[in-house]
Amino acid sequence: MLNIGLTGNIASGKSTVAARFAALGATVLDADRYAREAVAEGTAVLAAVIARFGSRVAAADGTLDRHALGQMVFTDAQARRDLEAIIHPEVARRRAEATAAARASGRQIVVSDIPLLFEAGLRGAFDFIVLVDAPESVRLDRLVHSRGISDAEARARMAAQDDAGSKRTRADFVIDNDGSLESLVRRADEVWQLLQDRVANSAPPHP
Repeated sequence: MLNIGLTGNIASGKSTVAARFAALGATVLDADRYAREAVAEGTAVLAAVIARFGSRVAAADGTLDRHALGQMVFTDAQARRDLEAIIHPEVARRRAEATAAARASGRQIVVSDIPLLFEAGLRGAFDFIVLVDAPESVRLDRLVHSRGISDAEARARMAAQDDAGSKRTRADFVIDNDGSLESLVRRADEVWQLLQDRVANSAPPHP
């Protein structure tokens, strides 16, 4: 089984590539989904988040006020590190369980979709890293005009992640998303075929 890490800075098109890989047969593990589950109402992780950041990050219904929390952590590096220290261990546990289950079921390619893969120091946890990248100006435009985020907040969120240029040098495969959706899908398909080739080459010879 190939254990693949998929990453990309915010608004790079990573989620589109993850969906394409899933359509092509990959088992895709979504770190963002695990993070949402980790801070669900009544969990110990949510209690720890509220203890660290205060009742202002708790919504009236007892769930996490993600917008309030986001405003705090995207402008404060220490706050962001504190949040990651609370949530990441539980996310890692869930991902490890899902990876083990996929391996036991005989899946050939497992793709872990992790936005902060490099920032979290997870490079060595995977056989190959696939990076989805888009020009900074394009990502900013997507955040402001497609997601309705203010220019200042968009820039803060982008600044909270490592520079994409340094990530390109550490990734095994880079998918550039600087054109149409069709172009992105085509490039994702090309990388998928390369991963399929790695699976074929790693398979034991037939007796």
